[in-house]
Amino acid sequence: MAAEGGAIGDGRTGANLALGVGLIGVAIGWLALTRAAGRISTGNARTGAMAAMAVGLVCTALAALHLATSSGGPGTGNGMVGAIAAIPLGLIAMILGRRALTHSRRTERTADRYEHEREFGPTS
Repeated sequence: MAAEGGAIGDGRTGANLALGVGLIGVAIGWLALTRAAGRISTGNARTGAMAAMAVGLVCTALAALHLATSSGGPGTGNGMVGAIAAIPLGLIAMILGRRALTHSRRTERTADRYEHEREFGPTS
C-alpha cells in the first residue's frame, strides 16, 4: 500500500525523521558559522556549534539505525534512500558545527590578544 499509493508508512517515517533532523542540524550549523564569522551579531556561536554537532550526531545515528533495521532494498517503500541521504546531512551538520566552533575560538583568542595589547602595549 505504501509503495503503491504514495502514503507515508511506518517504513518511511524513520527516514523522514532522520532527514528532518539532518536539515535542522545543517541550518543550525550554518547559523553558528555565520555568527562566528560576525555576520550575525545575535546569539552565541559556540552554543550553536555544539548544538549543530549534537543534532548531526543524532541524525547520523537515526539514519544508521533505520538502515540497519529496515528490510528490502531501495524502491520498496521502506525509506532506505531517505536514510542514505540523511547520513551525509548529519555529517555536514557536524562539520559545520566543528568549523563554527574552531572559528569562534580563533576569533575569541584574537579578541583577547587585541585587548591585551590595548591594555599593556605590543609584546613584539
